[in-house]
Amino acid sequence: MPKVLIVGGGISGLSAAYYLNRAGIRPTLIEKAAHLGGVVQTSVQQGCVLEAGPDSFLAAKPWAMDLIREVGLADQVIGSNDHLRVTYILKHGRLVPLPDGLMMMVPTKILPLLGTRLLSWGAKIRMGLELLRRPPKAPLADRSVYNFLLDHYGQESIDYLAEPLLAGVYGGDPREMSANSVLARFVEIETKYGSLTRGVLAAPGPNGSGSGSVFRTLKNGLGQLVDALKGSADIVHGAVQSLERRGAGFRARVNGDWMDADHVVLATPTADAARLLQPFQENLAGLLQAVPYTSSVTLALGYRKDTFQHPLKGFGFLVPKRERKLMAACTWVGNKFRYRVPDHMVLLRCFMGGDALAETDQALVEAARRELRAILGVEAMPVFHSIARWPNSMAQYTVGHEQRQLQVESIVKDIPGLHLAGNGYRGIGLPDCIRAAKQAAERIIS
Repeated sequence: MPKVLIVGGGISGLSAAYYLNRAGIRPTLIEKAAHLGGVVQTSVQQGCVLEAGPDSFLAAKPWAMDLIREVGLADQVIGSNDHLRVTYILKHGRLVPLPDGLMMMVPTKILPLLGTRLLSWGAKIRMGLELLRRPPKAPLADRSVYNFLLDHYGQESIDYLAEPLLAGVYGGDPREMSANSVLARFVEIETKYGSLTRGVLAAPGPNGSGSGSVFRTLKNGLGQLVDALKGSADIVHGAVQSLERRGAGFRARVNGDWMDADHVVLATPTADAARLLQPFQENLAGLLQAVPYTSSVTLALGYRKDTFQHPLKGFGFLVPKRERKLMAACTWVGNKFRYRVPDHMVLLRCFMGGDALAETDQALVEAARRELRAILGVEAMPVFHSIARWPNSMAQYTVGHEQRQLQVESIVKDIPGLHLAGNGYRGIGLPDCIRAAKQAAERIIS
């Protein structure tokens, strides 16, 4: 039976451990933090379920749901309340609903686009003409998301559609993001149809789960999944000081002691993997070090409903960069998911962006209240708050990421026993991380 060492106890490392343990291979998992789960952290305050990191996963990607079924949590899965799903964009200090029928920034319905106050008539005409004027084209070299979308829909659609939507997922800059890595499906549509709108209308993708909900989660928080996976490995809390090649295997120095392994799964941010690989795989380490990361801060604010003045219709709002101060987005948790908030409470989940990382708790709460007062007219004092800081946690797929990833995979293929997993490679969401972890485990098992 091979000896397997997993470095990193986030969802990637825990998922790899589960699939190995299920196959009869008991791994050892090293985690430097006091808790497991990485950014997946759930707590409860005054009856409100608080997610410090991701609050859900895309239903259209099957890997998270597959794992949840396997660990016996299928009866705990709930979908988003999509009958209430309206997302607003802040424009000139006012909340304007996203027009119905958008797939990311691609319009699939004419009347809602014509009627929206979010875009000028010039931008609407530009977006409409995209349907008519673009023939199919040969695949192009990787471009920035900004240049890709500017070519199709113009500057205003980037400012008030693409940028806030992508910032909510990646926390990055469209001028640096790779179209091939971030908008792979739309790049394929461009090659086949020319027009993104025509391609989406001709070949619509799945609308989510097949049963209506775009997002799914666990009733009492995604921490339930972390708890279900914890028993899949022998856990050691501490830092991996170094990693060395030893014969056909490896040895790692953990808390001052050496541990031998036939296989090592590096389920860490790419910079941490690069540090461990640098002494014996300089080229691979350089590629991993080149993946940039951004930071984020989540701030939960709980209010008594009888003191809260705003009706909160919809899921929440996004703040475009040109209107942004500290807050990048705000989710109205009780509207998005059932069971998360008691009837007498209101829970707002604010995303403050990397610039807020160094602010004190008091400064963050005051800034959020100030912005919520201006945007929603909310004067109420929250009865509790909870802040989570995530430095260098969100991998950025910048232009050239796809080619760099192919180089990484080519090198790793020639290093028996080495496996990489995490959000720095081929997908940042929960399902993508689980998929990568499962693939790593399958390579070890086979």
